[in-house]
Amino acid sequence: MTHVVTENCINCKYTDCVDVCPVDCFKEGPNFLVIDPDECIDCAVCIPECPANAIFAEEDVPSDQLAFIKINAELSRAAGWKTITKRKAPLPDADEWNGKPGKLQYLVR
Repeated sequence: MTHVVTENCINCKYTDCVDVCPVDCFKEGPNFLVIDPDECIDCAVCIPECPANAIFAEEDVPSDQLAFIKINAELSRAAGWKTITKRKAPLPDADEWNGKPGKLQYLVR
């Protein structure tokens, strides 16, 4: 199994999770992070570190977020999505976006 970054990360992109990942499985896009399912070792240390509560074990992804399993897999292999290994500042208006529903339309691929 793997872990999955879900919709609430969009336009927030807090990177607290990156600091604790022992295998550097996070990939960074313009306004979202994903977990590379081929690299994730299912350790779960990223879950409590996410201020947006956007990371779930694959088997625990909420039913309305299941599309993010495929999105994480696809974007982890996409050109321009590079491995991120160190914490960065969140997006400037991350706190305003945190918790807003319907953010998939804002995902920049």
